[in-house]
Amino acid sequence: MCGGIDYEYAYEQGEFYRSQFLRFGNLDAIEKAIEYGSSALDLTPNEHPHLPIQLCCLGTYYDDRFRRLGNLGDMEKSMEYYTHAMERTPNDHPNLPVLLSNLGIYHNVRFQRLGQLEDLSKSAEYYSLALTLTPDDHPDLPRRYADLGGLCGDRYHRLGNLDDGEKSIEYYSCALALTPEGHPNLPDRYADLGLSYNDRYRRLGEMADLEKSIEYYVHALSITPDGHPRLIDRHGALGLTHADRYRRLGGIDDLEKSIKYKSLALALTPEDHPDLSRGYAALGGSYTDRYRRLGELDDLEKSIEYYSRALEIMPEDHPGLPRRYANLGVSYHDRFRRLGEIIDLERSIEYYSRAISITPEGHPDLPLWNADLGVSYHDRYGCLRRIDDLEKAIEYKSQALALTPEDHPYLPDRHTELGDSYINRYQRLGELSDLQKATECNFRALSLTPDEHPDLPLRHFYWAISHYNQYQHTSDPSHLEISLSSFRKASQLSTGAPRDVFSYAHRWAKLATERTYLNPIEAFRATIDLLPHFIWLGATTTQRYFDLSLAENLAVRAASVAIQSSEYSLALEWLEYARCVVWNQALTLRSPVDSLSASNPALATQFQSVAQQLRHANSQSPDSQSAIYLPEHRHRLAREYGSLLAEIRELPGFVDFLRPKKLNELVRAARNGPIIVINCYESHCDALIIIPRQDHISHVALPNFTEQKTQHTRVELEMWLRRGGLRERGVRRPVTEPDADIGLVLVDMWNDLVRPVLDHLGYLDNDPADDLPHITWCPTGAASFLPLHAAGDYDQPRSCVFDYVISSYTPTLSALLTSAPTVQSPIPQVLAIGQEATPGYSPLPGTTRELTYVKTHTQGRAGYSQLTGSQATTTAVLDAMEQYDWVHLACHAHQDVIDPTSSGFFLHNGTLDLAAINQRSLRNKGLAFLSACQTATGDRGLPDEAIHLASDDDAPFVADKVYAQLMRDGKVGNGEAGKALHYAVARLREKVGEKEFG
Repeated sequence: MCGGIDYEYAYEQGEFYRSQFLRFGNLDAIEKAIEYGSSALDLTPNEHPHLPIQLCCLGTYYDDRFRRLGNLGDMEKSMEYYTHAMERTPNDHPNLPVLLSNLGIYHNVRFQRLGQLEDLSKSAEYYSLALTLTPDDHPDLPRRYADLGGLCGDRYHRLGNLDDGEKSIEYYSCALALTPEGHPNLPDRYADLGLSYNDRYRRLGEMADLEKSIEYYVHALSITPDGHPRLIDRHGALGLTHADRYRRLGGIDDLEKSIKYKSLALALTPEDHPDLSRGYAALGGSYTDRYRRLGELDDLEKSIEYYSRALEIMPEDHPGLPRRYANLGVSYHDRFRRLGEIIDLERSIEYYSRAISITPEGHPDLPLWNADLGVSYHDRYGCLRRIDDLEKAIEYKSQALALTPEDHPYLPDRHTELGDSYINRYQRLGELSDLQKATECNFRALSLTPDEHPDLPLRHFYWAISHYNQYQHTSDPSHLEISLSSFRKASQLSTGAPRDVFSYAHRWAKLATERTYLNPIEAFRATIDLLPHFIWLGATTTQRYFDLSLAENLAVRAASVAIQSSEYSLALEWLEYARCVVWNQALTLRSPVDSLSASNPALATQFQSVAQQLRHANSQSPDSQSAIYLPEHRHRLAREYGSLLAEIRELPGFVDFLRPKKLNELVRAARNGPIIVINCYESHCDALIIIPRQDHISHVALPNFTEQKTQHTRVELEMWLRRGGLRERGVRRPVTEPDADIGLVLVDMWNDLVRPVLDHLGYLDNDPADDLPHITWCPTGAASFLPLHAAGDYDQPRSCVFDYVISSYTPTLSALLTSAPTVQSPIPQVLAIGQEATPGYSPLPGTTRELTYVKTHTQGRAGYSQLTGSQATTTAVLDAMEQYDWVHLACHAHQDVIDPTSSGFFLHNGTLDLAAINQRSLRNKGLAFLSACQTATGDRGLPDEAIHLASDDDAPFVADKVYAQLMRDGKVGNGEAGKALHYAVARLREKVGEKEFG
């Protein structure tokens, strides 16, 4: 390139291409700048006065490429050229401050890359000398101050000296004050000052510093041109500060903004950029935060994915490597706590240990990593019960506390973590000194935590635990008083994340179940009141079912406590509200708002629109890429729904709008006869009975039917059903002798559970009659699996349920309240679905005969249509269900125990699941006849969320008798469907014999 050009032309071309690189970030431009800069240097004579300038330019170009690609060789060349330039520059030359400043920058950058304190010292030396040599009115003076501000900030990050953080703010403030409006470096000045205020916030925890940081970052972004390479830094910085504000204040909108800005920063970062690792790690941190807030497993997996990618592309000699290991330690630890896989806990310990082993002494992050490692050992102790793990936990947590400065905002965390391990060692070894140490740690943690801090409920919870243990040891009532006061605060403070506050209340309630002095009624009331915040509508349906499983039969346990306190009305309200939570939420989103529409039609329309959007968003497919299924969109809708609900409840007459029903409403569910709610928890089993037109609740204790017997009965029944092939339609009835064990199970259920209830109602004295009374069973918890209608001693006359009553079931009382009686319209519409030969499943030849019976009985009395074989696709059936009043399904079906809303019916082209059905507007419908078996067996993990749906030879017979009776009565809403089914089953029993009846 030297031939035919002079050094001035090469110099100008080099500067031009560098300006193009700085403006657009084009890598080719900086390559050409280096090429022309090298030519300019080669063409400049050794003694030429412009030689230092050519050396500086080429050094700058290499620095630019280093910052873009991260190749340390480029940085070394940059320093080499600038050192040569400085050596050729006289002490009184006006360019000397520039050379010194740039050398300071390069040493500082190399420090950031290699972590050597010597480079930091050299940088300080060069920066200080450059500032001293720069006149007060020089245009480069702001840059000198900015350089020193950056140096002090880096030294603060490395050594943790607060004085360096204060100096950083001072220098950056001077730089900003001296930078004129419109200057191209002004965005950097605002961003630099934002960084320093953020550093001081993280050190001292003052909210004013965090707000200033966000203010400066927002302004820096607003004046940074589109397409500028520093936009990566602008978005990334705002993402970090919003994450900090979320961790401090708990506002989920800050969490969403954090993910938004960090995602933008990562999207703008080229694949070969040296800051790419930092971008992945930053976004991984926000996904960790959102996982911990909402519990979505997908967020945790994203966290691990981004942290792993950040580690993979991080150079082995980079000083940020310990943080990458520690990040992965955090995510694997979280996954252990979610899934319980010990391998994840081992990985967590491994990554934390690596981080500590390669971190220099005195590094300000060492306390955090020691604390995290201590928590991992603590959890392994909880899992394996090895005392040496608990000792290691105390060792590392003590080290973390010792290394944490007295004024550090994380100091309360250190005390809480150490106190937790001391409590565990006290409970294991009984040493009173450990209890005293735990109490001291928790006192310090609570006293150091500011009001309105998200961790304040956690502090109160551990303070309550300390005094609860003190009370158990001393019986001093003052400890009990303090414990109860702090349990209340831990369960009521709105500053904490809802998942965490629910956890504290739930743990209080579990403790109080066996210790009445801890006020179990109050504890369970607090826990149940928090349910809608914990089982949040902004989460996916799958996630809400998982969260519900964590509640561990909350409703059943709470009702048992209320019953023992003779609070029968409260027990019934709790069972109604705290059971079937997810399904009730789905129904709430579909609730009519007629009264609101009459009072405030605009608000009603807005509310229904948001509810409908939220219902669709909650049905997301994990693979869906549509914007309406993005978590952020769903979360926004849930917040908007909550705000509208609060606004509606402020209106006159709407204070109870969509609130849980109270007893005076619930008792109205007993329209067609008594309702018997069965509740079994541990050694207590009880029946709560609602009698029509009575306002009080009757109670029948069932002391001989415990939760253990309930579980045993369920297991025996399930084994019997499986052995007989009765879980699936299409399996013939076995011809072997009946299993004697099942008879004993049904006898026990009759003697210990059903008979006492019927006796209380006075039904056992009734004479045999065709017009039997109708009762509705509402079993809860483990009892949800029991076939109460089949209970009886089949060897004795008039010793079975069906001899005395007609039985129906309901999952909730609200289900009965919302199913208003429907009289058959002049021409009701009946839809029948038949699948004689579903691809991949056993044939069901009986479905053809079954549908013939249905058609025969409806002819002349109802409109009839059927979809069979290949006609019965999921879409065709769904569309038809919207048009018809009754639906009859004769096909294979299944229940998904992992995701109950995936339960459904096997049609010609796939599964019609409940999630899809729930998306349609199926209002004011009548009968749904589900001629299938497996869907009635329940999900043992979520018994109260059981979603209720015969041998292929028996199904047509039953359908024939049911429709004959229904068409004669002409209605289905006053218990007629239950009566018709009772009649049909009675005829089947006569046909096959009681001993063969299964």
